[in-house]
Amino acid sequence: MEDMMTSFAAKAAKDNFGLLLDTAQREPVTIEKKHRRVAVVLSVAEYDRLEAFEDAYWAAKSDSALKDGLLGVDESAKVMERLRRKNA
Repeated sequence: MEDMMTSFAAKAAKDNFGLLLDTAQREPVTIEKKHRRVAVVLSVAEYDRLEAFEDAYWAAKSDSALKDGLLGVDESAKVMERLRRKNA
């Protein structure tokens, strides 16, 4: 995907900030400094989509861990408290 992404040199991004924002509404835009990618600008909608995807991923990982018998938050806190008391 990175090869197909629109790219702006840092100075061009600064000088054409409106165009950068307009382009980022349609696709992610990389910003380069000295021919090195240093940032990506993307729309709020794309950012929100990625955040939702990440939240769903971690929720699924958590559900899987609980099904595999790993302790939940409350159970973990109880075990840690017992260990703390035992070692105090």
